[in-house]
Amino acid sequence: MSLPARLSRSRQARFALFYGAMYIGFGAYLPYMPVWFEGRGLSAEQIGMAAAAGMIGRLIAAPLGAIWADRAARRRDAILGFTLLTLAAFLAHIPATDPDAILLLAFLAGASVTGIIPLIDAFAMGQARTKHFEFGPPRAVGSATFVVGNLGGGALVSAFGGEAALVWIIAGCALAVLAALLLPPGRRMPESAGRPGPKARDLRLVLGAGLPLAFAASALIQGAHGFYYAFSAVAWRGQGIPAAAVGALWSTGVIAEIVFLTFVGRFFRGWSPAGLIALGGTVSVLRWCLLALAPPLALLFPLQILHAGSFAATYLGFLRYASAAVPGRLAATVQVINSALSGGIVLALATLASGYAYAAFGAGGFAVMALPAAAGALCAVALLQRRAT
Repeated sequence: MSLPARLSRSRQARFALFYGAMYIGFGAYLPYMPVWFEGRGLSAEQIGMAAAAGMIGRLIAAPLGAIWADRAARRRDAILGFTLLTLAAFLAHIPATDPDAILLLAFLAGASVTGIIPLIDAFAMGQARTKHFEFGPPRAVGSATFVVGNLGGGALVSAFGGEAALVWIIAGCALAVLAALLLPPGRRMPESAGRPGPKARDLRLVLGAGLPLAFAASALIQGAHGFYYAFSAVAWRGQGIPAAAVGALWSTGVIAEIVFLTFVGRFFRGWSPAGLIALGGTVSVLRWCLLALAPPLALLFPLQILHAGSFAATYLGFLRYASAAVPGRLAATVQVINSALSGGIVLALATLASGYAYAAFGAGGFAVMALPAAAGALCAVALLQRRAT
């Protein structure tokens, strides 16, 4: 193997290590942090507020992180800073008992942990393009360790209660800090003095490329996961399903996601990006309506396969659409905007509404998420028609 090939493999391995470390903690954070909130005495409405607070924090963290990453001499610095902040925020949860303090900490922790995602994705995709390695395998490692976080965190929560979730998350954050230190520096080349800054034509290009519809479709469909992220573990445990089985259910969804992303090129090669987003929205409506019926555990497992559509098809469809619609210089900006909308505004509002939906309807609150999912599917259909004309 040539030296450039070995260096490329080394970079790919270091990104895989970071994705693996980050997502092993994230795999416990998403389903089991609400269980920790419940264990600290928060009501359903307060759990919804705490979960939404972290998503609202993403609205601040994502653009600040993008500015930091774009101006820092090394792109790794912003990622390392965010991982350190995440570790500190979760450590501060240990003594917290006051609901207002927990709400503030949820804001800080959620902002920092979710703020990492667009930064590492943009960094990894840029390095993959310029250093000639595949982005998919490192990201797949993250999905695999997310499953480990689901299962391992679920087993600990089942055995020791919700406090064990925080221990697992903190351990994952510590691993992510170590892995961030091993990332390539990503040193930025000095810009020439005459290089022009952003132009008004860039804004016109984005608006004219149909991205507002793509943003809306992605945000509404991904935001419709709010009840799932915040209350699936609580709702299923309320049905008598043990925490270990909840972890297995989440893992089933992620495995379906991995399989979809692995084989999508073979089976969906002829699909347009907008068509993939529309598929995701349609599957999302079906998924939330069926889960609202509180089916037994034996049926929950096959229903979790629908995560391949509601999440993965929407995620991949947007990435493909954005990649085809805008030049490379705008890729990171578009990624941050989508992250702020999908994982910020819409998801936060959906999560906040989920607290009230769960308090009123229990597992039936899943059906409320069919509304934004349907709206997102309609936006995707409009985008599909726009591209066809």
